[in-house]
Amino acid sequence: MALPVFTEDISDDELDRMVNNAKTASDFLKAISHESRLLILCHLVSGEKSVTELEQLLSARQAAVSQQLSRLRLEGLVTPRREGKAIYYSLTDDRPKKILEVVYDLFCKQDDPDS
Repeated sequence: MALPVFTEDISDDELDRMVNNAKTASDFLKAISHESRLLILCHLVSGEKSVTELEQLLSARQAAVSQQLSRLRLEGLVTPRREGKAIYYSLTDDRPKKILEVVYDLFCKQDDPDS
């Protein structure tokens, strides 16, 4: 995949679109830039998890997990589903998975004995 080349003769509409896209990308990257949020997303790549499951997987308190899930939900990265008293979360779309695959390749793959 080649990145676009920007020239001096870019139109105002193209520049506005670039600025809007940069803002959207920046917000997305800020949302995943916290290690707990990143780990939550890593766990959700394999499928839906309850808040309790995420607490156990992260060895974190419910309040901390809920705070991070709230931010991910606010950014539209996770979707909640209530079943009785339990709340389950899943990825809203494929964007986090795609980014996590790149992050894994860049930062984790050399540590994985299966790779």
